[in-house]
Amino acid sequence: MSEFIVSARKYRPATFASVVGQQSITSTLKNAIERGQLAHAYLFCGPRGVGKTTCARIFAKAINCLHPAGAEACNECESCRAFNEGRSLNIHELDAASNNSVDDIRSLIEQVRIMPQVGKYSLFIIDEVHMLSQQAFNAFLKTLEEPPKHAVFILATTEKHKIIPTILSRCQVYDFNRIKVEDSVGYLRHIADSEGVTYDEESLNLIAQKADGGMRDALSMFDKAVSFCNSRLTYKEVAQTLNVLDYDTYFTMTDMLLAGDYTSALIRFDEVLSKGFSGQTFMAGLNRHMRDLLLAKGPAISLIELTGTLLERYRSQAERCETDFLFGAISLLTDADGKIKQSSNQRLLVELGLMKIAGLGKKKNDGDPLAEDYPLPSLPDGITPVAGAKVSPAIARTANGGTAAPQSAQAPRPTQPAQPTVAPAPTIEESTMPRPQSATPARPVAAAPSHRHSSVSGLSISSLMNSASTPSQTSKAEPETVVRTEIDPQSGEKIESRREQVIARILEERPRFVVAFETMRVEGHTIRVEVPSRTLYEEIMRCKTEVLTIIARTAGVNGSLDLAVDVNEQIKASRPIKLEDRIKFMTEKNALILELKKALDMEYE
Repeated sequence: MSEFIVSARKYRPATFASVVGQQSITSTLKNAIERGQLAHAYLFCGPRGVGKTTCARIFAKAINCLHPAGAEACNECESCRAFNEGRSLNIHELDAASNNSVDDIRSLIEQVRIMPQVGKYSLFIIDEVHMLSQQAFNAFLKTLEEPPKHAVFILATTEKHKIIPTILSRCQVYDFNRIKVEDSVGYLRHIADSEGVTYDEESLNLIAQKADGGMRDALSMFDKAVSFCNSRLTYKEVAQTLNVLDYDTYFTMTDMLLAGDYTSALIRFDEVLSKGFSGQTFMAGLNRHMRDLLLAKGPAISLIELTGTLLERYRSQAERCETDFLFGAISLLTDADGKIKQSSNQRLLVELGLMKIAGLGKKKNDGDPLAEDYPLPSLPDGITPVAGAKVSPAIARTANGGTAAPQSAQAPRPTQPAQPTVAPAPTIEESTMPRPQSATPARPVAAAPSHRHSSVSGLSISSLMNSASTPSQTSKAEPETVVRTEIDPQSGEKIESRREQVIARILEERPRFVVAFETMRVEGHTIRVEVPSRTLYEEIMRCKTEVLTIIARTAGVNGSLDLAVDVNEQIKASRPIKLEDRIKFMTEKNALILELKKALDMEYE
């Protein structure tokens, strides 16, 4: 049985031309050798396994070569043979991780004074230089700044930020990049051909992706996969060996979500969990898959680090995906990724995200505009949903403060569907207004035009108030989906006359917003407020619809309203809501809150 040598050692580059993915650095070093413009100190920094130490050795051998072929070492002279056989007295390698004391640096300084026996230079390669102690760095400073003419230092590190600035200023710094996937695949293909290993492009792509820019890691995974697959690399077996989710999982999942089949998507996700993968791993992979699909829809496809038939699969699936669907999916997955670590039920969080993405696909297949909150798919047959395309917590209340009544079970079904009414494009003010659920049966309406991207119902304040006060008239009036664009000419006077009532109602519904609305200015149908922070601004804009509904209902405005919020960090709240005030307000509303606090051992926030 012959002695086995791992690929990372067997195929370690011995010349500048064989270095993978660092052409800019190797070209610079070669030019410096050819022109004789050698610095006394170099610093090679970058991620693990990208060729820092390898380039340092090639550079050191080429400098001392007696008969160089341009910038490459000849590998025939005494200096090259001594280096290749590990007996060179002019090239010294020091591991700073185990030799990081002041005494070790003093010993190194003593060696620097010795003239080279063969060649022109004495080269000192210090690996993991960031591991030197502070005292060792200080002891090394003077020698590094003014070494003898025959001494050249080559420092290598993975953590450049840990090196003191006085060391950095004395070195030529070379930043090594992550090796691209296509470069890694090309080198793996070369090694596989040399070893007589059969392979497919997908398996090599998977190894390169898993290595994350490290050539040494890629070669280690390659050896592991060859041992498992018995010199015949297949995509399925390599994925099993490396314990990663294969691309087929994400392609299949995307097809299910695109079709709105959330049931099959949840079953597929359960299969992923049964294989031992975490929900976070699956969600991160799916998010990356959606990102690659988005890039594959345009000229940015070059940013996808894939090659061969796999890239064609991405291009084919991207043609079936709408841009709105991909944007919505990425937004949902990114939001869930930030919450999953703090979630007590990670599986439920991922499943909810999958159902929402399936809702995007279902809405797109039905020709409906994608809603901003990415609604869930429709309920199964036999379950009658509440009338209306969208219901949010902010608009679930009726005008009198109660909840919307469910649709009557005895309401007669129309024998023929009513003639659909297509609503015109709503104004900005009206597009943000809510629509309460009416107690009367809803009439079927046509889907909104495809060019509209707003998910709001398009009702004005007047229709909101009319539906709340006189629900019996809705059957005789025009359909509720018709947009009313009128503006109440007395909206400003109504709001000013009931300013105190409006502020009190906002204090009850949204206590944090009182800071802004205590000093509100009414300009026609526009309410202008100032807030002391950007955080409060964003919170108010998220609840803009609810706030305008509260104001209109309290002031009795029968028309559209708009809200303008300005950030003024110089203002201060005239009546800040303290914790004590909030507790007092809550207990006044319901005295049982204190008993509940004691029973559950809760703390007020």
